[in-house]
Amino acid sequence: MNTGLLILRLVVGLLFVGHGIQKVSHRLGGHGIAGGAAEFEADGFRGGRLTAAAAGGGQIAAGLLLCAGALTPLAAAIAGGVMTVAVTVKWRNGLWVQDNGYEYPLVLMVLPGVLTLTGPGRWSVDQAIGLLPWAPGWTAAAAALGVGSGLMTRLLLGRPGPRH
Repeated sequence: MNTGLLILRLVVGLLFVGHGIQKVSHRLGGHGIAGGAAEFEADGFRGGRLTAAAAGGGQIAAGLLLCAGALTPLAAAIAGGVMTVAVTVKWRNGLWVQDNGYEYPLVLMVLPGVLTLTGPGRWSVDQAIGLLPWAPGWTAAAAALGVGSGLMTRLLLGRPGPRH
């Protein structure tokens, strides 16, 4: 079980880190902070560069925490917030990814939350410093904070009217 949790944390965490790096730089095929800002603007958001930097920074932070198995509920809340925004952007396209739907962001939103339920495993910072097991309320709090922050971001930064 611990090997599976480690692999899951590393794969999901590194995907978050990579996507965050793409959003704020020209590495890993990214288009830099200007490209990230243009992506958010095209998706109907205000805030441009600051929005892209916050999203990219959040993805990098969540990914690094997940890889290390450190403060797993916080990592899940950050990941949940960023991915909730992605789900709201893709919602109108339906579920399936082949139609540019929200399937993939939904999976990336749920997996960190599941790691809060299971714990990150024996080979984690949380285990090493004695933070496990998490109280059951931590999972609910992480999910509520993540989804709530994503919806609040959409509400506060979303532009009214049709998207491009």
